[in-house]
Amino acid sequence: MVENSRPSIQIDLNEFKLHLHLKGKTQLTLHFNSPSRRFYLSVIALVVNEMKELGKIKSIPLQEHLDLLALLNETIGDAAGSSEKENLLHRIYAKWKNALPNLEEAPLFKVLGKKKEEGEGAIGRSYTLSDAEKDGWANLFEYMGSNEFVRLKFAIDKIGLSLDETSIIFGDSRDGKAWDQFVASLKRDAEEKSEGGEEIPVPEPPAVPLSPPQEQKIAWFSRYRWLMLAVVIGVVAGVIWRIYFSSAPIEVASLDRMKYPLSENPSIAVLPFVNMSGDKEQEYFSDGLTEDLITDLSKISGLLVIAGKSTFTYKGKQVKIKQIAEELGVRYVLEGSVRRSGDEIRINAQLIDALAGHHLWAERYDGTMGKVFALQDQITKKIVSVLAVKLTGNEKERVAKKGTDNVAAYDAFLRGYVHYLRFTPEDSAKAVASFKKAIELDPNYGRAYAGLAAVYYEVSMNHALNIGLKISWPETRALSIQYLQKATEDPITQAVKARMYLFRRQHQEAISELERGLALDPNDPVCLSYMGYALTLAGKPKNGVEFIKKGMRLDPNNPARYLLFLGVAHYCLGDLEEAVSLVERACRLNPENALSWALWLASFYASVGRDQEARAVIEASKTETTKIAGVSPFSLRYIMNGVPFKDRAVAERVA
Repeated sequence: MVENSRPSIQIDLNEFKLHLHLKGKTQLTLHFNSPSRRFYLSVIALVVNEMKELGKIKSIPLQEHLDLLALLNETIGDAAGSSEKENLLHRIYAKWKNALPNLEEAPLFKVLGKKKEEGEGAIGRSYTLSDAEKDGWANLFEYMGSNEFVRLKFAIDKIGLSLDETSIIFGDSRDGKAWDQFVASLKRDAEEKSEGGEEIPVPEPPAVPLSPPQEQKIAWFSRYRWLMLAVVIGVVAGVIWRIYFSSAPIEVASLDRMKYPLSENPSIAVLPFVNMSGDKEQEYFSDGLTEDLITDLSKISGLLVIAGKSTFTYKGKQVKIKQIAEELGVRYVLEGSVRRSGDEIRINAQLIDALAGHHLWAERYDGTMGKVFALQDQITKKIVSVLAVKLTGNEKERVAKKGTDNVAAYDAFLRGYVHYLRFTPEDSAKAVASFKKAIELDPNYGRAYAGLAAVYYEVSMNHALNIGLKISWPETRALSIQYLQKATEDPITQAVKARMYLFRRQHQEAISELERGLALDPNDPVCLSYMGYALTLAGKPKNGVEFIKKGMRLDPNNPARYLLFLGVAHYCLGDLEEAVSLVERACRLNPENALSWALWLASFYASVGRDQEARAVIEASKTETTKIAGVSPFSLRYIMNGVPFKDRAVAERVA
C-alpha cells in the first residue's frame, strides 16, 4: 500500500489497487483483482487523467476515447464482458451507474483488510462499512447522458479532494507520464498478441500408464499435433477474416431520405481515420492522413468528395453509415484506422456502398513512414479502380504529387494543417510553428509556405486569432505576402491570393486565381465559395449563388460561411429580407465568427428599417473588438475596405 497520511486518492496501475484516504479515520484499499475488474479501474484512471489534462474536475465524453477503451478491453480486460467495440460504452455506463458506486457489496473489487459477512436484509454477503464511507465512495461516480452518449466524472470534489490530491501511479512514474507509459505498455502487448510471436506453453498432464494401442494413438497425435494446431489456427483466422471483411449486412441508406440529390458522378465521404496507436500525440497523424486522402480524391473531377470539415463532425461518434450517407448525400463511405509505432505504420481501410448495404473492399496496408506516400497512393488508386473513375493525365500527376520527399517535413506539415483547420488563437500559433518546422526540414516545400501564408492571412482578417501570435496587422499581412511568393500552386495558395486581390478591388484577378484553384481541385469548397463571393462583389451575384451552393453541397455540416456569402448575394439581388435571414442564421450557427460578420448584419438590418438592432450590433462589436485588439478600428473607411463592391450603388447602400 502506498503510504500517505494526507487526504488523497491514489490509483496504482502496477497492482490495480485504489487507495482512498479521507479526513478522519477513513482509509480503504480497493483491489480490482480480475481482468474485467482491472478494466474498470483503468476507466477510472482514464477519466482522472483527462480531468488532470484539462485542469478541471468535469465530465469527460467517452465517445472521444472509444479506441483507447477498446485497447484497454482487449488487453488488461481480456475482452471481458462484451468484446464488441460498439457495446463498450453501454457496458461502462451501466457499471459506472450501478456497480462501481456499490462499496457495500463491491461487485467489481475487494476491500482489503475487511471480510464480507451476511448482513440483515442484504442479498448475499457484504462489507460492514459506515454510512459516511459508503456515501463518500458512491458520490464519486457522476454521469451525464446515457449509453453511447455518456459523459463520466470522477467527482473527487464531492469528498473534499482536488486534482493535486489525486494521482495515478505506474512503474516509478506518476499522473500523465504514468498513464502514457501504462497505455504504451498495453499497446506493445496488443501488438505482440496480434503478431502471435510467442508460443504459450501448455502444462503437460501427469503421466498415466497406457496400453500399447493407446500408446500408438498418443504417439501419432504427439507427432502431428503441431500440424493440427496450425490447421486449426488457419481455419479460425480465416473465419475471423471473413467475418470482419466480408460483405456483412449494413443498414441500407434511403434515396428518399438523402438531404441532397445524388451526383451523377460517384459521391464519397472519407470519415476520420481512427488513431489506434494508443498515443494521443499521434492523433494529428491519423487526422492529417485523412485530410490528405480527401485532398487527393478531391483533385479528381470524376468524383464528388465531401470536405473534411464536414466528415470530421462525426469524429469520435458512433453514427451508422446509413445516417452519414443520408446526411451528406453520398453513396460511398470510406472508413479506416491508423496504427503508428515508431517508424512502422499500419493502415486499415474499407469502402462501403451505403445504398447496397455492403463493403466493396477492405484491405490492410503495412509499411514504414518512408513509404507513407506509396501507401496513400495505393488506397487512392484502389478507390478510383473500384468506382471505375477515369483520371486525366493531369489528374494522375496531381494525385501522385506530394510536394516533398522528406517524410519528416510531411509529418510536420500534417501536424500544422490539422491545427490550421481549427481556427483558434492557440492552434494558429501551433500551425505556424509546425509549418516553419516543415520548411526547416525541406526549404523547397511549397505546401508548407502556402500553409503559412494562409495562417497569417486568416490572422490579419480576424483579430481574435492574433492572441497566440501577438504581432501587428501590417506584419501579418506582410508575412502572408512573403510566404505566398514561395508557395506552389495549390487551392490554399490560390484562395489566399484571390482574397488579397479582392481587398485591392482587383475582381478579375481574384476570379482568375480561383479558376486556377478549381482546376487543381474541382471539389475544393473554399475556392468554390470564394468564387461565388468574388463574382458577387464583381456585380454577378446570380452566378455567385451557383458557386456558393456548390461549395455548401461539398461541406454540408459547416453551412455558416456559405450562408453569409449567400446573404451578401441576395442583398445584391435586392432580396433584402432573405439576406437578413441568411446572415442571422450564419451568426447563430457560428457565434465564434459573429464578430467578423456583425457589420454585414448591421448593414442589412438598417436596409430593412431595423435601425435599433443595427445600432445594438455595432455597439456590441465595438466593445468586443476593443477587448481583443485594444482599440476599436470602426470607421466608415475601415468598414468599406472589407466590402470591396465593384458596383458603387451597392457599396453606397451597404455604407
